[in-house]
Amino acid sequence: MYSPKVGDKVDTLDTPSMIADLDLVEANIKKLMDKLLPTGLDIRPHLKTTKSAILAHKMVKAGAKGGCVAKVQRLVELYRKHRKIRIVIDSEAGATAIDKALAAAGIDEPISVLIDLDVGLHRTGVLPGDPAMTLAQHVQGLKHLKLIGLHGYEGHLQHLHDKEDRRSQCLQSMEILTNTADVLRKAGFNIEVVTTGGTGTAEFCATVPGVTELQPGSFIFMDTDYRNAVGTFYSNSLTILSTVLSKQGLRSVTIDSGLKSLTTDSGLAECKDPRYTYGVLGDEHGSLSWEEGTPALEVGDRVEMVPSHIDPTVNLHDFYYAYRGGIIEEIWPVDSRGKVQ
Repeated sequence: MYSPKVGDKVDTLDTPSMIADLDLVEANIKKLMDKLLPTGLDIRPHLKTTKSAILAHKMVKAGAKGGCVAKVQRLVELYRKHRKIRIVIDSEAGATAIDKALAAAGIDEPISVLIDLDVGLHRTGVLPGDPAMTLAQHVQGLKHLKLIGLHGYEGHLQHLHDKEDRRSQCLQSMEILTNTADVLRKAGFNIEVVTTGGTGTAEFCATVPGVTELQPGSFIFMDTDYRNAVGTFYSNSLTILSTVLSKQGLRSVTIDSGLKSLTTDSGLAECKDPRYTYGVLGDEHGSLSWEEGTPALEVGDRVEMVPSHIDPTVNLHDFYYAYRGGIIEEIWPVDSRGKVQ
């Protein structure tokens, strides 16, 4: 039975396999913490990138306050076991449903709540002004919810290539967020937490008075989309190890990484060796082609592919094989792969 283990060589893995360069992963974590911890803000990395408890613990050990996720399952049962959980709401209907569920479960201790504010992404969040105030007043009247802060995610700005444009628009979003926090405080609400930011904007959010917490996530692995936008301060530390299956002409081969291994929502993945250009050939297959004069790839050769969008790519795989010097040093399950219900 196929069962890779610590101590095996990376080149013995079946493919496609998701592999992580431990030196680069650790360097990315250190770079982020060295950059953001001195600001005094809490760092709460978004875990939709890694979907891994092991990696969450590694980031906490490095200085993170905790983690955040896009969705939780079975909130009442989770809250029974972990009373430090904070949740985000953006509607009276959602807040009321949670209040009733906690009451029905006999849980008296109120759960900490942040109002999700739309700061420009238009995906979730209540609008600033009267809508935010009305929701805060509604939450205040619910026995099992305790309002502690605001959440606002400027996701529409993360991949803007022009750094100054990204910074300028980010500061506009932060003004919406922090001004709303001030308005709610003046109305008597206890707004302790103002959480925001991503890999592409966290450094700008950190400069804004009133922001208390940052939520970058993709920095740990990066992808071509983020690299193209924010540069190479963080390294592409994760790749999909693939094998050449078939020779298709003088300068083209087929590899075993297609749509089931690499996502295309942010464009095509790239070969780690930039001399080879990737193309999709369906579910199981991709192509690599090259210019004349480039060394030819042959059947059986191994190549590494850099994902274009890290989060959904990780969701396609069961394990990370973390290596150092070509040797597997750790194996991390993708704990929350596919957990959409």
